[in-house]
Amino acid sequence: MTTRAQTKTTPVRKPRLPARDAANGFDALQPQDITLGLMGEYVEPRKDEVWSGGLVQLLEDLGFSTAASRIALGRLVRRELLQRTKKGRLVYYTISPRLDALLEEGHRRIYSFQSEEEWDGIWTLVWYSIPDERRLERRRLSRRLRFLGFGAIQDGTWIAPRNREQEITPILKDLRLDGHTVMFVGHPAQSLDDRALVERAWDLADLGDRYASFAAEFGRYRKPAVLGRLSDGEAFVLRTHALDAFRRFASLDPKLPDHLLGRRWRRREAVEIFRDVEEALREPATRHFDAVATPPPPKQRK
Repeated sequence: MTTRAQTKTTPVRKPRLPARDAANGFDALQPQDITLGLMGEYVEPRKDEVWSGGLVQLLEDLGFSTAASRIALGRLVRRELLQRTKKGRLVYYTISPRLDALLEEGHRRIYSFQSEEEWDGIWTLVWYSIPDERRLERRRLSRRLRFLGFGAIQDGTWIAPRNREQEITPILKDLRLDGHTVMFVGHPAQSLDDRALVERAWDLADLGDRYASFAAEFGRYRKPAVLGRLSDGEAFVLRTHALDAFRRFASLDPKLPDHLLGRRWRRREAVEIFRDVEEALREPATRHFDAVATPPPPKQRK
């Protein structure tokens, strides 16, 4: 990582972004989710560790209080997603094996989500009946199904387009829920109203509004003149917002053809905007992360 002596940090002025609420298509940032995103973007690729004080400061740059940041870190340790170590007076966080597996799953999902692919009309249906004493695993399964783009048609019954068996089978084994779950892959009856099924499983109107909001908000940052005015800290904040907003599409968009969606999407436009903006912001954002996440040198004794 870059040391503080090499890079001068300045207070972060946040780029103009929309209020993060459902009314304009953006969800509020959540400290645990953002922390996991930061670990995946800046720490995992280098198999590194991050200083706790720097991580808290980075979360403060994003608008979280010190207390909320430290609570989030503690909860992630209890969830066995982060590992906490101490070296002298300094505390560091590293990625746990469990989080490493989840990040790998997430990278695959985001990569495949950005690609264009035809649909052969095959659906995957997952049905489960999990006892209350295993409700933690039930919640985790629901979150992971949602992240993979599945939609719930009723309690305990989820569907997604395409054959998803290779993605779901290891998740069921990891959560030890394969004995409580049934999975079907195939074509539905011709009499089934696909459009009604899709509208029942996903909020398509909301999804369309989110794509429009993303394209309108982040599209302006494709201009070199706009990007050139951003400091490293501002680039870090903007990239984090863009990554968080775009990642949500992976769990909201079932990637169905236009004739089932009933409207033309701005999905392709949003993907192109995200690629351009994320790539342009990556280097300055990484410089800021490294500068803040590197602990200060020890004080020299007189």
